[in-house]
Amino acid sequence: MKQITQDLANGETRLVETPRPGCADGSVVIATSRSVVSAGTERMLLRFGKAGWVDKARQQPDKVRMVLDKVRTDGLLPTIESVRSKLDQPLQMGYCNAGVVLESGVTGFSEGDRVVSSGPHAEIVRMPSNLCARIPDEVDDETASFAVLGSIALQGVRLAAPTIGESVAVIGLGLIGLLTVQILRANGCRVIGLDFDSNRCELARQFGAEVVDLSQSGDPVSQAIAFSRHRGIDAIIITASTSSNDPVRQAARMSRKRGRIVLVGVSGLELSRADFYEKELTFQVSCSYGPGRYDPEYEDLGHDYPVGFVRWTEQRNFEAVLDLMKDGTIYVEPLITDRIAFSDAPQAYEKLDSGNSLAIVLEYPQDSPRDSRQTVRLASEPRAPRQDSDIVCAFIGAGNYAGRVLIPAFKKAHAGLHTIVTSGGASAAHHGNKYGFKYASTELRTAIVDPDINVVVVATRHNLHCQQVIDALNAGKHVFVEKPLALKLDELESIESAFSEARRNGQQLIVGFNRRFSPHAQTMRSLLEQRPGPMAIIITVNAGDIPQDHWTQQRQVGGGRIIGEGCHFIDLSRYLVGAPIADWSATQFGSNARVPIRDDKATISLAFEDGSIATIHYLANGSKKFPKERVEVFHDGAILQLENFRKLRGFSWSGFSKQNLLVQDKGANACVAAFLKSIRSNGAAPIPGDEIFEVSRVSIEIGESLEQ
Repeated sequence: MKQITQDLANGETRLVETPRPGCADGSVVIATSRSVVSAGTERMLLRFGKAGWVDKARQQPDKVRMVLDKVRTDGLLPTIESVRSKLDQPLQMGYCNAGVVLESGVTGFSEGDRVVSSGPHAEIVRMPSNLCARIPDEVDDETASFAVLGSIALQGVRLAAPTIGESVAVIGLGLIGLLTVQILRANGCRVIGLDFDSNRCELARQFGAEVVDLSQSGDPVSQAIAFSRHRGIDAIIITASTSSNDPVRQAARMSRKRGRIVLVGVSGLELSRADFYEKELTFQVSCSYGPGRYDPEYEDLGHDYPVGFVRWTEQRNFEAVLDLMKDGTIYVEPLITDRIAFSDAPQAYEKLDSGNSLAIVLEYPQDSPRDSRQTVRLASEPRAPRQDSDIVCAFIGAGNYAGRVLIPAFKKAHAGLHTIVTSGGASAAHHGNKYGFKYASTELRTAIVDPDINVVVVATRHNLHCQQVIDALNAGKHVFVEKPLALKLDELESIESAFSEARRNGQQLIVGFNRRFSPHAQTMRSLLEQRPGPMAIIITVNAGDIPQDHWTQQRQVGGGRIIGEGCHFIDLSRYLVGAPIADWSATQFGSNARVPIRDDKATISLAFEDGSIATIHYLANGSKKFPKERVEVFHDGAILQLENFRKLRGFSWSGFSKQNLLVQDKGANACVAAFLKSIRSNGAAPIPGDEIFEVSRVSIEIGESLEQ
């Protein structure tokens, strides 16, 4: 199937071939008939992508500060690589989609239903059920494709809370602004619209609003106050997109005492305290489609809000807009400036960039057979060294770490890259073409059963690791799984059982505990082996804060940060000591306080059978200017100190003083190379299986204890 993606590095918009998404529980698969190009959001993304590095930095100064902090801690080259990786991710364009359900994994939607969704511009999309709504029979697909945009306007109106007869100003008469005008008129309001575009002012007039043409007018504030019968505007909804502070300042000046201002679009926010103070104005920013937006529990997992407590969610706003369309209250025909065939989609973005288009409708072919393949052959040619035939890999998952670190590491180690599998398909096609895979797929079984594939790399979300590892082992594959191996002890036991049989067949299993393969960790282990005896290790991890609703923080999905990332440092301690873990304890920051706690601020204590001890401080409440990872080993009157896997120093260590690297090296390439070497030579596993399961078991036990 075809899909529109944008390259954020240069702004180029492409119509790319991707595998179609498969159906999943809680979602529906939709064959698109119409989608609308957003003149606001998508034009902004287009221009951001085309901007140079300096202009990109000016638009996101907060990101610049983060980059500078990363340079200080990680070095220049890793930072540049990280930034390029972020910009390299394909951006799926669009969020206004109408079509027909092909498959449903949820009650409430059936095959053949016509639905709207916030799906991207693609021939086939998969969307969670709460981001879809059924189209009434009286509403055609073209009109319905505006429902998501209409819900943005509706949410702004709901926050403004207008009543019949109130005077309301709409600043900015773009697509959202003109839909806002129609909804306000349906609400019984007197509406005045303000814009610099005379044609858009005329459209607002046709929809029943008074208008102020800012390209010709003198003082818009006085005209708005006159429109309000000199009482001041009751509510102002800002739908403009500008960096100027004028919309907010004008809104405050034209408002009545205790008026309401709602920002739906983008505006400068240098507010005048005097205006807001003297009039006791309220100011609120509207969040997209309504309650539920950016809440993974609602959007991804399908957990609806009780209607008695949250009357208007995203989905219910979709339905309300469709009802207004059904009644003819919202009329979109005058808003459409262009209708373009989906096959000519890049032309739509040329028109969009010119700034003359209001609403561009993409029309999808209905009479031609839909490409329903979940696996597609890629046109890419390998660019790197010749691929050896003894290692043929499939990648399951292509997130940021897989795309930035793991796939390049396997390519560098001369592995043959066969199939890359992702849930949605767009990232599979992107990374597949970039690195020279033969196939991109959304069908997991493709990678598991293909007889040409002998190595499977599992780089998906953590809750999927267990079953995918077991399936790959049972299919006779060698398995590289990005940490963690499992989230629960019973899962770990199931993997251990599957691996015991696979190991007899000569199969290898490794977890991506890469830090033990770093040059500095290898040096430390070598130095410690020369001076046997117990040691004390202190590892300080300045992990950085991650929002509570991020998937890694969800116990059932990511397992929490100790199981998901803290396992790295448990393994590193185990490697440096070279003896089994005999006992452990863990204390959580804030465990005695009456506040919600997470497992990303904790101290872990490990005791080893040889008498060594290790203390791991995993903390998410530190400064980004401080080194992210520091390892200190106290042993026999001497100390080894490793900072950020760049600088290793010895204090009173005979024969060793320091080892510095220009580029941070956490051992990812060496880990992959050792894994593939062991397969090629049929040699010993780079990490003994007993250690993998020991570290994984201790990590899970610690994570569960902190949760309790």
